[in-house]
Amino acid sequence: MISAGEFRKGVTFEYENSIYTVVEFQHVKPGKGAAFVRTRLKNVVTGSVLERTFNPTEKVQEAHIETKNMTYSYTDGELYYFMDQEYNLTPLNYDQVEDALKYIKENDPVIVKSYKGVAFSVECENFVVLRVVEADPSVKGNTATNATKDAVLETGAKIQVPMFVNEGELIRVDTRTGEYMERVKE
Repeated sequence: MISAGEFRKGVTFEYENSIYTVVEFQHVKPGKGAAFVRTRLKNVVTGSVLERTFNPTEKVQEAHIETKNMTYSYTDGELYYFMDQEYNLTPLNYDQVEDALKYIKENDPVIVKSYKGVAFSVECENFVVLRVVEADPSVKGNTATNATKDAVLETGAKIQVPMFVNEGELIRVDTRTGEYMERVKE
């Protein structure tokens, strides 16, 4: 059991017959009245977000989320298949892999999260190297400013890149924010 006063970002617990992770929290001590904890919670299975306030002494059952290193194998159009080190395939639907799909391609390593043996989400590495497949041509002398342009990566993701990045180049992307980091030499 964990009390609401111990909530931190990333804490996962059971609440109202669902599993939630803390996205944001704030301990509030008003001048009058009792203290409380204001939270924003995300349902780890459905992805829905709700806001709740808790008494700091209120207890909830902590949930233990299992993580497993896997490799993105392939998709058949409906399901996405991930392989573990024992060559077992785990199929997941689009809703479960939606966030990671923008930054992974076949044979990329991922982390699959599950609760009581049921997989519910996929996380890719924090930084990935991807090829730019579509970008406007760079303009000479336009490298000194912070100007950016749209680019499409080999996974289909659209991000903003500096003006000097050209089609066909490899770039490093921060998958947590979707931001361009740097060019990578081949």
